[in-house]
Amino acid sequence: MKISLLEPIGVTKEVIDELAKGFKEKGHEFVYYDTKTTDVQELKKRSEGCDIVMIANNPYPAEVVESADALKMLSVAFTGIDHIGVAKCKEKGVMICNAAGYSNQTVAELVLGMTIDALRNVVKADSVVRSGGTSAGIGGKEICGRTVGIIGLGRIGLMTAKLFLAFGAKVIAYNRSESEEAKALGIEYKSLEEVLSDSDIVSLNLPLNDATRGFISKDRLALMKKDAIFVNCARGPIVDNEALAEALNEDRLGFACVDVFDMEPPLPGEYPLLHAKNTLLTPHQAFISEESMKRRAKIVFDNVYAYLEGKPENVCKL
Repeated sequence: MKISLLEPIGVTKEVIDELAKGFKEKGHEFVYYDTKTTDVQELKKRSEGCDIVMIANNPYPAEVVESADALKMLSVAFTGIDHIGVAKCKEKGVMICNAAGYSNQTVAELVLGMTIDALRNVVKADSVVRSGGTSAGIGGKEICGRTVGIIGLGRIGLMTAKLFLAFGAKVIAYNRSESEEAKALGIEYKSLEEVLSDSDIVSLNLPLNDATRGFISKDRLALMKKDAIFVNCARGPIVDNEALAEALNEDRLGFACVDVFDMEPPLPGEYPLLHAKNTLLTPHQAFISEESMKRRAKIVFDNVYAYLEGKPENVCKL
């Protein structure tokens, strides 16, 4: 079979070569492209004749899936698959396997880090001391004793909850289903409206799909406490980000920590959150760490080996 990795996945070529060694030993052809592209024609060219394609989080649209006549399996070095022409994959019988779990710890830690900054004014304090100021008025607040609401208690949401619990917070959650593990940790399930209205800190941890697009609407943002902190390290389009910016600028929400937007950075200069007060913005980096990139690379290659052995793993329901 012809197997192609269409873009870099955050590890060195030496690591890629080591992971791909088994392909060549079993007589398969392996091709690695060390540059990213979003050009449809280039993606079609790179996918030509491939039985298996490996990608990360750059778009792989339906048009490319349609043109890849030999394509049987996509191994995605990412958790979400909303950047893929999923309907076309389903139509053509192309299996999609993702890398769920590789970034649980990494994302959860950034949620905590951003929350600490929102409460303790870390970035602001750096600027203050460099300009000759003092700690007067910027001491902030603790996580301990606060109520944290997790919206979406999957793997990443549960890891995030565990870290908040370790800081002494009370954790409540909204999820379509309930887990005994979460209950054993003392996490209380509530309705979405209750989680939004009762929480001092809200962490969004839902996947992006047709049901969640625009899920955090203007009306739902209005349910939150005026001094609440909202953290989105999930997917940008789950939130009405224009309404979020308005809520911040009109003092109807305390602070927002946002790692994901309606598009990938760089953001256009007029993007509302760039001009909203009381924000901490990062350029979609929650999933990236030295450790998570190594875990991701291994999973995405292991998915291919499992498929070749007729025992596919991490198969996405289409």
